Amino acid sequence: MNASTAQRVHPSGLAHSRIEAMLEAPIAPLLIRMAGPNMLMMLAQSSTGLVETWFLAKLGTDVLAGVAVVVPLLMLMQNMSHGSMGGGIASAVARALGAKHAALLDELARHALAMNIAIGALFSICLLSIGRPLYQELGAHGNALEAATSYGRILFAGLPFMWAMNAFAGVIRGTGNMAVPGAVICGGAVLLVPLSPCLIFGLGPLPQLGVAGGAFALDIYYAVGTLILGAYCVSGRNPARLVPGKLRWGPMRDILTVGAFACINPVLTNTLMAVTGAAVGATAGTAALAGYATATRLEYLLVPLAFGLGAPIVALVGANLGAGQHQRALRIAFVGGLLGFAVTECIGICAALWPRAWLGLFGTSEPMLQTGATCLRILGPFYGFFGLGLSLYFAAQGAGRLKWPLAASAVRLALYAGVGACALRVTHSLPCFFAFGAAAMLAYGGINLWSVTTGRWLGRMSATSKLRDS
Repeated sequence: MNASTAQRVHPSGLAHSRIEAMLEAPIAPLLIRMAGPNMLMMLAQSSTGLVETWFLAKLGTDVLAGVAVVVPLLMLMQNMSHGSMGGGIASAVARALGAKHAALLDELARHALAMNIAIGALFSICLLSIGRPLYQELGAHGNALEAATSYGRILFAGLPFMWAMNAFAGVIRGTGNMAVPGAVICGGAVLLVPLSPCLIFGLGPLPQLGVAGGAFALDIYYAVGTLILGAYCVSGRNPARLVPGKLRWGPMRDILTVGAFACINPVLTNTLMAVTGAAVGATAGTAALAGYATATRLEYLLVPLAFGLGAPIVALVGANLGAGQHQRALRIAFVGGLLGFAVTECIGICAALWPRAWLGLFGTSEPMLQTGATCLRILGPFYGFFGLGLSLYFAAQGAGRLKWPLAASAVRLALYAGVGACALRVTHSLPCFFAFGAAAMLAYGGINLWSVTTGRWLGRMSATSKLRDS
């Protein structure tokens, strides 16, 4: 590769203006403008699971409880493929874009797809092999276990499509383009709304598949999204194009340096959800598990909202660090964190004040509603700290520095699923248990904020920037 090739950016007026804005435009308006379509995209993708749950809840409490133990695994796959590996892909693409390294952009697109398909296939084999005993360990028994097994068997067979779709979305987002992935994923979610009930309850020539029908609908959604986003990257309209070529370790390392470590975060988050759900089910029964799972599903809705803001943060921080603008990258992190806090805190306060408005969408069982309402009243006011920490996590992902965000997630897991679960076994008090969850959220946001305010998230890059500025 010669120097001129390495420094050539694919000619596109729109792409050029987008790059200039990423490096020069006022931060808050730019973040809000980029986050809009991306929030809509992530809300739509996450809502696919909520739409499924709403329809599946019509099949009874046992089905709702069975699906509840599969959802953390589904969200784990979504978060890993979209937020973690997808963030690693977007970070690598953004840094190459900021450095004006066009040849590397094309290589990153090819390597991102190859790695994500391989990872998706590996997870599919693992979850299909151990699904039933895993659901049992997570608290599903009897009819709930049968529902979980039927749902998970079909759903996880389609994981390679989910991972491939999110590989393409990460490649496109890394160039600062949030509109195309947003339009495709939102359009797919709109298609899913009528498709799910048709396959669950049957319509015309479509058979009544029950709980398995919801899983088939999600697999179709991922497959169609993969084809459309892939076609966009192949067409050459994206600065990072999908072109044939050999696979090399260098581009893989650029992605995995961030993506592989970032995958630890959703593992910690979803482990927390699974372990705490199992603790509630073991202490208070199936109805309480359904209530807790329904309440915490609102937190799963906060994750895509924070990611909707976080994806632009990844792209902007990565591009500015690639261009050597470290202080601007730091300001982007602060502004993004404040916006993340504001959005998620508003939702949390509303959930705490009117918990049954959310819970009533999924069931009318009084024990379920009581447990869910208690959970939201205690945890809701602290959702802002979760949004703050998650936004700053994405800033660190853009910088390729994930030590402190991962430490914050580990502290949250230990405090809630560890100390809190032990307290629940001793006291049998769900309000006490949920109070540990609130303290864990506060610690998560506080540790991430401390790492940014002290400059530890950038490490040596921060020190270099200060010396240069002085």
